[in-house]
Amino acid sequence: MSTAFFTTPGRFFRGNLHTHSTRSDGVLPPDEVCRRYRAEGYDFLALTDHFVGLYGFPITDTTGLRDTGFTTILGAEVHSGAMANGEIWHLVAVGLPPDFTPGDVPHFGPVEGQESAADLARRCVEAGAYVAIAHPQWSGLTMEDARLIEAAHAVEVYNHGCAIGCDRPDGFHTLDLLLTEGRRLNLIATDDAHFSEPDHFGGWVMVKSSANEPQALLDALKAGHFYSSQGPEIRDIRVHATHIEVDCSPAAAIIVQGQGSAARALHGASMTTGRMELSRFAASPWLRVTVVDRAGRRAWSNPVWVN
Repeated sequence: MSTAFFTTPGRFFRGNLHTHSTRSDGVLPPDEVCRRYRAEGYDFLALTDHFVGLYGFPITDTTGLRDTGFTTILGAEVHSGAMANGEIWHLVAVGLPPDFTPGDVPHFGPVEGQESAADLARRCVEAGAYVAIAHPQWSGLTMEDARLIEAAHAVEVYNHGCAIGCDRPDGFHTLDLLLTEGRRLNLIATDDAHFSEPDHFGGWVMVKSSANEPQALLDALKAGHFYSSQGPEIRDIRVHATHIEVDCSPAAAIIVQGQGSAARALHGASMTTGRMELSRFAASPWLRVTVVDRAGRRAWSNPVWVN
């Protein structure tokens, strides 16, 4: 049985969901950020500047930067409340309305009595946004922190800017433990580009949508009809009672992960399909797939719930 989004109508569109401009702490103006992503072959971009008073709570109107073959989704990186380490929360909210109400967030520090991150995430979702817990490793997020955000759709598992700037790009530990606790979350790879260093064009989502239009893309994101990548393609995942089959672009490894230590890997040269038995995953209600190419670049599926 193929996972649903590979067989639904539409095509895959490449996009970045986490990017900054001169509206907050990026170094390029919004029009140049969009131009560069368009020139690099991206189909869509969410400009997600920091939604704090220091920058005037920006939700940048990028509608005028759309053209044939390239679109934008309004959004922001939103903040409020303190994590266990005392630092302020970071959440990516894609699809926010331009009049989204700011909280009491004057700068990049918690303020006594301000809205909790859990309430902020819920308010973003109620406003129509797709919400992800941003860069857990960079933030120093604890599992106690992560459990608080019940309204999120996803965990940011690869952040290219954090990979380049501090070698803390990862969110898989957070994601996998939340999945094991029964949370139905997906995963995203992003740039978090500021263009002050080579922090761009390194991680993206491939969204299966009926059209390259903001609402259609948002609907597909919320439905989980996408995978994340640094380069490789995932073309199909078929889960059967006893085994899993994966079709992909030429790969050096195809890896399946599940709950706890459950994992299987298939290694080879220029593999475009792989088949692995699922006996190792009998106790796991979910699976996810990683495809690795010869250069070490990865693509990651969303979790597939099998029980």
